[in-house]
Amino acid sequence: MTKKIIAIVNQKGGVGKTTTAINVAAQLASSKNSVLLVDLDPQGNTTSGLSIPKEQTTVTTYNVICTDASLASAIHKTNVAQLSVLPANSNLAGAEVELVGRPQREFVLKLALQPAEYDYIIIDCPPSLGLLTINALTASNYVLIPVQAEYYALEGLSQLLTTIQAVRSNTNPQLELLGIILTMFDKRNSLSEQVQDEIQKYFGDKLFKTIIPRNVRLAEAPSYGRTIYEHDRWSKGARAYKALSREIDNRLQ
Repeated sequence: MTKKIIAIVNQKGGVGKTTTAINVAAQLASSKNSVLLVDLDPQGNTTSGLSIPKEQTTVTTYNVICTDASLASAIHKTNVAQLSVLPANSNLAGAEVELVGRPQREFVLKLALQPAEYDYIIIDCPPSLGLLTINALTASNYVLIPVQAEYYALEGLSQLLTTIQAVRSNTNPQLELLGIILTMFDKRNSLSEQVQDEIQKYFGDKLFKTIIPRNVRLAEAPSYGRTIYEHDRWSKGARAYKALSREIDNRLQ
């Protein structure tokens, strides 16, 4: 099986990485794809956002990459058919230090994911450009960058692109930029449109046509441990992520 592995990355926090990871993964799964969602963030928001109690997960991403636990022993089914998750909890915070002395430390996640038989693997990365994120980029075919439609949106983007280029040069020459997705877009705010114009100018067709709006229902869904489709399938947020998932699927066919 040819796996499509997508790292969702932005070292800036609060840009919608986890919301994007959960809802894109769920929508791809609802289209009869088998999907594994990898929680690579020590905060474990992807895990709790899919109703998996972090305190009850004894085998997690940390164990798979740091203690050689088997991938199969850590994977949890979710309420969404065809969607599984590799959960994380605060133990993962120690992985950055523990991996430093390991040989081929950038390839640990890639090796761990080799047995995975899924159509898509989506990796929700931490808000940093540390060793965990480097592992995700090394393991992936594609990188998806959520960017919040606000004044500081472009700040740090050049550093992220430099990191992606370094990974291409050193550990993963096949890595491609799948695209940039604008999140938390408020069409009543002229600043949102200015940010959109700037990103369009620099990235052209790498900017997805679909824009994720600011939406209360999107913000609520994780507190119930639900995807947006379970929480309110007719909301603007649900319709946007459905359209984005179609765009992603089309780009990868």
